[in-house]
Amino acid sequence: MPEQLSGPTAMNRVQDGVVKYGFIAVTVILFTYFALTEPAFATSSSLFSMLKFTSVTAILGLGVTFTMVVGGLDLSIGSTAGLAVQLAAMTMVFYNLTGVTAVVVVLIGGLAVGLLNAFLIVICKIPDLLATLGVMFVIQGAKLIPVSGQSVSSGMVLRDGSVAPGHFTEGFLKIDRGFVGPVPLPVVIMLALVVLSWFVLSRTTWGRLMYAIGANPEAARLAGVRVGVYHGLAYVISGVFASVGGLILVSRIGQGDVNAGSSSLLEAVAVALVGTSVLGLGKPNAWGTLLGALLVGIVLTGLTMKGFQYYHQDTAKGLVLIVALLFSFTLSRRKVRYTPAT
Repeated sequence: MPEQLSGPTAMNRVQDGVVKYGFIAVTVILFTYFALTEPAFATSSSLFSMLKFTSVTAILGLGVTFTMVVGGLDLSIGSTAGLAVQLAAMTMVFYNLTGVTAVVVVLIGGLAVGLLNAFLIVICKIPDLLATLGVMFVIQGAKLIPVSGQSVSSGMVLRDGSVAPGHFTEGFLKIDRGFVGPVPLPVVIMLALVVLSWFVLSRTTWGRLMYAIGANPEAARLAGVRVGVYHGLAYVISGVFASVGGLILVSRIGQGDVNAGSSSLLEAVAVALVGTSVLGLGKPNAWGTLLGALLVGIVLTGLTMKGFQYYHQDTAKGLVLIVALLFSFTLSRRKVRYTPAT
Protein backbone atom coordinates (compact mmCIF):
# COMPACT_ATOMS: atom_id res chain seq x y z
CA MET A 1 0.00 0.00 0.00
CA PRO A 2 1.25 3.54 -0.68
CA GLU A 3 2.83 5.27 2.24
CA GLN A 4 0.64 7.88 3.91
CA LEU A 5 1.90 11.43 4.30
CA SER A 6 3.29 12.15 7.74
CA GLY A 7 3.72 15.88 7.29
CA PRO A 8 2.73 18.84 5.17
CA THR A 9 3.25 18.74 1.42
CA ALA A 10 4.50 21.72 -0.58
CA MET A 11 0.90 22.60 -1.45
CA ASN A 12 -0.09 22.50 2.20
CA ARG A 13 2.80 24.77 3.16
CA VAL A 14 1.84 27.25 0.44
CA GLN A 15 -1.76 27.26 1.63
CA ASP A 16 -0.70 27.74 5.24
CA GLY A 17 1.47 30.67 4.14
CA VAL A 18 -1.41 32.23 2.21
CA VAL A 19 -3.73 31.92 5.20
CA LYS A 20 -1.17 33.34 7.64
CA TYR A 21 0.44 36.10 5.61
CA GLY A 22 -1.87 36.62 2.64
CA PHE A 23 -3.80 39.52 4.08
CA ILE A 24 -0.65 41.34 5.14
CA ALA A 25 0.71 40.76 1.63
CA VAL A 26 -2.45 42.26 0.11
CA THR A 27 -2.01 45.35 2.29
CA VAL A 28 1.64 45.75 1.29
CA ILE A 29 0.86 45.24 -2.41
CA LEU A 30 -1.94 47.84 -2.40
CA PHE A 31 0.20 50.33 -0.50
CA THR A 32 3.09 49.82 -2.93
CA TYR A 33 0.80 50.16 -5.95
CA PHE A 34 -0.69 53.45 -4.80
CA ALA A 35 2.74 54.77 -3.73
CA LEU A 36 4.22 54.03 -7.16
CA THR A 37 1.31 55.34 -9.21
CA GLU A 38 0.50 58.36 -7.03
CA PRO A 39 3.70 60.01 -5.72
CA ALA A 40 1.74 62.16 -3.26
CA PHE A 41 0.34 59.03 -1.60
CA ALA A 42 3.57 58.08 0.19
CA THR A 43 4.40 61.52 1.57
CA SER A 44 4.47 61.92 5.35
CA SER A 45 1.61 64.42 5.31
CA SER A 46 -0.57 62.06 3.27
CA LEU A 47 0.24 59.08 5.51
CA PHE A 48 -0.49 61.02 8.71
CA SER A 49 -3.70 62.31 7.15
CA MET A 50 -4.72 58.75 6.29
CA LEU A 51 -3.97 57.54 9.82
CA LYS A 52 -5.92 60.43 11.27
CA PHE A 53 -8.84 59.67 8.95
CA THR A 54 -8.96 56.02 10.05
CA SER A 55 -8.53 56.70 13.78
CA VAL A 56 -12.26 56.88 14.61
CA THR A 57 -13.04 53.69 12.67
CA ALA A 58 -10.13 51.88 14.32
CA ILE A 59 -11.16 52.94 17.84
CA LEU A 60 -14.78 51.89 17.30
CA GLY A 61 -13.47 48.66 15.75
CA LEU A 62 -11.53 47.98 18.95
CA GLY A 63 -14.75 48.30 20.92
CA VAL A 64 -16.43 45.81 18.58
CA THR A 65 -13.39 43.55 18.93
CA PHE A 66 -13.91 43.23 22.69
CA THR A 67 -17.54 42.22 22.21
CA MET A 68 -16.60 39.73 19.48
CA VAL A 69 -14.01 38.19 21.80
CA VAL A 70 -16.78 37.19 24.24
CA GLY A 71 -18.93 35.87 21.41
CA GLY A 72 -21.18 38.90 20.96
CA LEU A 73 -21.45 41.96 18.76
CA ASP A 74 -22.23 45.57 19.73
CA LEU A 75 -24.64 47.01 17.18
CA SER A 76 -25.07 50.19 19.22
CA ILE A 77 -21.48 51.39 18.87
CA GLY A 78 -22.14 53.79 15.98
CA SER A 79 -25.14 55.31 17.76
CA THR A 80 -23.08 55.66 20.94
CA ALA A 81 -20.45 57.60 18.99
CA GLY A 82 -23.25 59.79 17.60
CA LEU A 83 -24.58 60.32 21.12
CA ALA A 84 -21.10 61.41 22.19
CA VAL A 85 -21.13 64.01 19.41
CA GLN A 86 -24.45 65.42 20.61
CA LEU A 87 -23.52 65.38 24.29
CA ALA A 88 -20.26 67.24 23.68
CA ALA A 89 -21.97 69.85 21.51
CA MET A 90 -24.83 70.40 23.93
CA THR A 91 -22.50 70.68 26.92
CA MET A 92 -20.43 73.45 25.34
CA VAL A 93 -22.96 75.21 23.10
CA PHE A 94 -26.20 74.96 25.09
CA TYR A 95 -24.78 75.17 28.62
CA ASN A 96 -21.60 77.15 27.90
CA LEU A 97 -19.40 74.73 29.87
CA THR A 98 -15.74 73.92 29.35
CA GLY A 99 -14.25 71.40 26.97
CA VAL A 100 -12.97 69.33 29.90
CA THR A 101 -16.52 69.12 31.24
CA ALA A 102 -17.70 67.99 27.80
CA VAL A 103 -15.09 65.22 27.75
CA VAL A 104 -16.21 63.99 31.18
CA VAL A 105 -19.90 64.09 30.20
CA VAL A 106 -19.21 62.15 27.00
CA LEU A 107 -17.17 59.45 28.74
CA ILE A 108 -19.89 59.04 31.38
CA GLY A 109 -22.46 58.78 28.58
CA GLY A 110 -20.47 56.03 26.85
CA LEU A 111 -20.04 54.22 30.16
CA ALA A 112 -23.80 54.45 30.79
CA VAL A 113 -24.61 52.95 27.38
CA GLY A 114 -22.14 50.13 28.02
CA LEU A 115 -23.72 49.41 31.41
CA LEU A 116 -27.19 49.44 29.84
CA ASN A 117 -26.10 46.90 27.23
CA ALA A 118 -24.48 44.77 29.93
CA PHE A 119 -27.65 44.90 32.05
CA LEU A 120 -29.90 43.84 29.18
CA ILE A 121 -27.58 41.04 28.08
CA VAL A 122 -26.30 39.67 31.39
CA ILE A 123 -29.17 40.35 33.81
CA CYS A 124 -32.18 40.32 31.49
CA LYS A 125 -30.73 37.49 29.32
CA ILE A 126 -31.56 39.23 26.05
CA PRO A 127 -29.36 38.00 23.16
CA ASP A 128 -26.49 40.36 22.39
CA LEU A 129 -27.61 41.32 18.90
CA LEU A 130 -31.20 42.04 19.93
CA ALA A 131 -30.24 43.99 23.05
CA THR A 132 -27.74 46.22 21.29
CA LEU A 133 -30.07 46.65 18.31
CA GLY A 134 -32.76 47.95 20.66
CA VAL A 135 -30.31 50.28 22.39
CA MET A 136 -29.14 51.52 18.99
CA PHE A 137 -32.66 52.61 18.02
CA VAL A 138 -33.30 54.17 21.45
CA ILE A 139 -30.13 56.27 21.22
CA GLN A 140 -30.78 57.30 17.62
CA GLY A 141 -34.15 58.72 18.62
CA ALA A 142 -33.31 60.00 22.10
CA LYS A 143 -30.33 62.09 21.00
CA LEU A 144 -32.61 64.07 18.66
CA ILE A 145 -35.25 64.98 21.25
CA PRO A 146 -33.35 67.71 23.19
CA VAL A 147 -32.28 69.42 19.94
CA SER A 148 -35.57 68.97 18.06
CA GLY A 149 -33.75 67.05 15.35
CA GLN A 150 -31.33 69.92 14.61
CA SER A 151 -27.55 69.84 14.46
CA VAL A 152 -25.97 71.79 17.31
CA SER A 153 -23.65 74.63 16.31
CA SER A 154 -22.31 77.84 17.81
CA GLY A 155 -24.70 80.76 17.51
CA MET A 156 -27.75 78.62 16.73
CA VAL A 157 -31.22 79.87 17.64
CA LEU A 158 -32.86 77.86 20.41
CA ARG A 159 -36.53 76.90 20.67
CA ASP A 160 -37.31 79.89 22.91
CA GLY A 161 -35.88 82.29 20.32
CA SER A 162 -32.65 82.99 22.19
CA VAL A 163 -29.17 82.38 20.80
CA ALA A 164 -27.06 79.54 22.19
CA PRO A 165 -24.57 81.13 24.60
CA GLY A 166 -21.64 78.75 24.18
CA HIS A 167 -19.19 77.57 21.57
CA PHE A 168 -16.65 74.85 20.92
CA THR A 169 -13.52 75.72 22.87
CA GLU A 170 -10.10 75.80 21.22
CA GLY A 171 -8.78 73.25 23.67
CA PHE A 172 -11.55 70.81 22.83
CA LEU A 173 -11.02 71.17 19.09
CA LYS A 174 -7.37 70.20 19.59
CA ILE A 175 -8.52 66.64 20.29
CA ASP A 176 -8.64 66.23 16.53
CA ARG A 177 -6.49 69.14 15.40
CA GLY A 178 -3.64 68.88 17.89
CA PHE A 179 -0.26 67.19 17.45
CA VAL A 180 2.28 65.31 19.53
CA GLY A 181 5.42 66.32 17.70
CA PRO A 182 4.66 65.63 14.03
CA VAL A 183 1.99 63.02 14.85
CA PRO A 184 -1.70 64.05 14.92
CA LEU A 185 -3.25 63.59 18.36
CA PRO A 186 -6.02 61.22 17.09
CA VAL A 187 -3.30 58.88 15.81
CA VAL A 188 -1.60 58.90 19.22
CA ILE A 189 -4.92 58.14 20.93
CA MET A 190 -5.64 55.34 18.45
CA LEU A 191 -2.23 53.70 18.91
CA ALA A 192 -2.45 54.02 22.70
CA LEU A 193 -5.83 52.25 22.72
CA VAL A 194 -4.54 49.55 20.36
CA VAL A 195 -1.61 48.82 22.68
CA LEU A 196 -3.90 48.88 25.72
CA SER A 197 -6.38 46.53 24.04
CA TRP A 198 -3.61 44.17 22.95
CA PHE A 199 -2.19 44.11 26.46
CA VAL A 200 -5.56 43.45 28.10
CA LEU A 201 -6.59 40.72 25.64
CA SER A 202 -3.23 38.98 25.25
CA ARG A 203 -1.29 39.58 28.45
CA THR A 204 -3.84 39.59 31.26
CA THR A 205 -6.05 37.00 32.90
CA TRP A 206 -9.07 39.11 32.01
CA GLY A 207 -8.30 38.83 28.31
CA ARG A 208 -7.66 35.10 28.42
CA LEU A 209 -10.93 34.55 30.26
CA MET A 210 -12.78 36.68 27.68
CA TYR A 211 -11.42 34.51 24.88
CA ALA A 212 -12.41 31.39 26.84
CA ILE A 213 -15.96 32.73 27.22
CA GLY A 214 -16.18 33.45 23.52
CA ALA A 215 -14.96 29.97 22.64
CA ASN A 216 -17.25 28.06 25.03
CA PRO A 217 -19.22 30.01 27.66
CA GLU A 218 -20.64 26.90 29.28
CA ALA A 219 -17.22 25.32 29.72
CA ALA A 220 -15.93 28.59 31.14
CA ARG A 221 -18.84 28.70 33.57
CA LEU A 222 -18.19 25.14 34.72
CA ALA A 223 -14.54 26.07 35.25
CA GLY A 224 -15.64 28.74 37.73
CA VAL A 225 -15.32 31.80 35.49
CA ARG A 226 -17.78 34.61 36.26
CA VAL A 227 -19.04 34.67 32.69
CA GLY A 228 -21.59 37.43 33.21
CA VAL A 229 -19.03 39.83 34.69
CA TYR A 230 -16.57 39.49 31.82
CA HIS A 231 -19.30 39.44 29.20
CA GLY A 232 -20.73 42.68 30.56
CA LEU A 233 -17.27 44.20 30.91
CA ALA A 234 -16.71 43.79 27.17
CA TYR A 235 -19.77 45.94 26.45
CA VAL A 236 -18.74 48.57 28.99
CA ILE A 237 -15.35 48.83 27.27
CA SER A 238 -17.10 49.05 23.91
CA GLY A 239 -19.27 51.93 25.14
CA VAL A 240 -16.29 53.87 26.48
CA PHE A 241 -14.30 53.32 23.27
CA ALA A 242 -17.30 54.52 21.26
CA SER A 243 -17.40 57.72 23.31
CA VAL A 244 -13.68 58.30 22.69
CA GLY A 245 -14.26 57.89 18.96
CA GLY A 246 -17.17 60.31 19.23
CA LEU A 247 -14.96 62.90 20.94
CA ILE A 248 -12.52 62.79 18.03
CA LEU A 249 -15.36 62.95 15.54
CA VAL A 250 -17.11 65.97 17.08
CA SER A 251 -13.84 67.88 17.46
CA ARG A 252 -13.20 67.15 13.79
CA ILE A 253 -16.52 68.45 12.43
CA GLY A 254 -16.90 71.24 15.00
CA GLN A 255 -20.64 70.79 15.50
CA GLY A 256 -23.21 68.35 16.86
CA ASP A 257 -24.18 66.80 13.55
CA VAL A 258 -27.34 64.71 14.04
CA ASN A 259 -26.12 62.23 11.41
CA ALA A 260 -22.70 61.72 12.97
CA GLY A 261 -21.90 58.08 13.64
CA SER A 262 -24.66 56.75 11.39
CA SER A 263 -22.22 54.95 9.09
CA SER A 264 -19.71 54.07 11.78
CA LEU A 265 -21.31 50.77 12.81
CA LEU A 266 -20.73 48.97 9.53
CA GLU A 267 -17.19 50.31 9.24
CA ALA A 268 -16.31 49.28 12.81
CA VAL A 269 -17.72 45.78 12.38
CA ALA A 270 -15.95 45.46 9.02
CA VAL A 271 -12.49 46.30 10.35
CA ALA A 272 -12.96 44.03 13.37
CA LEU A 273 -13.93 41.17 11.06
CA VAL A 274 -11.02 41.97 8.76
CA GLY A 275 -8.73 41.73 11.78
CA THR A 276 -9.62 38.10 12.36
CA SER A 277 -7.77 37.17 9.15
CA VAL A 278 -4.42 38.68 10.16
CA LEU A 279 -1.70 36.02 10.64
CA GLY A 280 -4.37 33.36 10.21
CA LEU A 281 -5.46 33.75 13.83
CA GLY A 282 -9.14 33.37 13.02
CA LYS A 283 -10.12 35.33 16.12
CA PRO A 284 -10.69 39.00 16.99
CA ASN A 285 -7.51 40.81 18.03
CA ALA A 286 -6.38 44.39 18.49
CA TRP A 287 -3.51 44.51 15.98
CA GLY A 288 -5.64 42.83 13.35
CA THR A 289 -8.36 45.44 13.84
CA LEU A 290 -5.78 48.20 13.41
CA LEU A 291 -4.47 46.61 10.21
CA GLY A 292 -8.05 46.26 8.94
CA ALA A 293 -8.65 49.97 9.53
CA LEU A 294 -5.36 50.85 7.83
CA LEU A 295 -6.20 48.71 4.80
CA VAL A 296 -9.56 50.44 4.42
CA GLY A 297 -7.78 53.78 4.78
CA ILE A 298 -5.20 52.83 2.14
CA VAL A 299 -7.88 51.77 -0.32
CA LEU A 300 -10.07 54.83 0.18
CA THR A 301 -7.17 57.30 0.13
CA GLY A 302 -5.69 55.68 -2.96
CA LEU A 303 -8.99 55.64 -4.84
CA THR A 304 -9.64 59.27 -3.92
CA MET A 305 -6.24 60.30 -5.27
CA LYS A 306 -6.99 58.41 -8.47
CA GLY A 307 -10.16 60.43 -8.97
CA PHE A 308 -12.78 57.86 -8.00
CA GLN A 309 -16.02 59.35 -6.68
CA TYR A 310 -17.28 58.90 -3.13
CA TYR A 311 -19.95 56.42 -4.23
CA HIS A 312 -17.26 53.89 -5.13
CA GLN A 313 -16.11 53.71 -1.52
CA ASP A 314 -18.77 51.34 -0.18
CA THR A 315 -18.03 48.88 -2.99
CA ALA A 316 -14.32 49.07 -2.17
CA LYS A 317 -15.02 48.46 1.55
CA GLY A 318 -17.20 45.48 0.68
CA LEU A 319 -14.50 43.94 -1.50
CA VAL A 320 -11.92 44.40 1.24
CA LEU A 321 -14.21 42.68 3.73
CA ILE A 322 -14.91 39.77 1.35
CA VAL A 323 -11.19 39.22 0.74
CA ALA A 324 -10.52 39.30 4.48
CA LEU A 325 -13.28 36.81 5.21
CA LEU A 326 -11.91 34.59 2.45
CA PHE A 327 -8.57 34.45 4.24
CA SER A 328 -10.14 34.10 7.68
CA PHE A 329 -12.77 31.45 7.04
CA THR A 330 -12.68 29.78 3.63
CA LEU A 331 -8.97 29.17 3.08
CA SER A 332 -8.25 28.28 6.69
CA ARG A 333 -10.94 25.58 6.60
CA ARG A 334 -9.53 24.03 3.45
CA LYS A 335 -6.33 22.92 5.13
CA VAL A 336 -5.54 19.26 4.49
CA ARG A 337 -5.66 16.98 7.49
CA TYR A 338 -2.43 15.01 7.77
CA THR A 339 -2.53 11.29 8.56
CA PRO A 340 0.34 10.12 10.72
CA ALA A 341 2.53 7.44 9.14
CA THR A 342 2.18 3.97 10.57
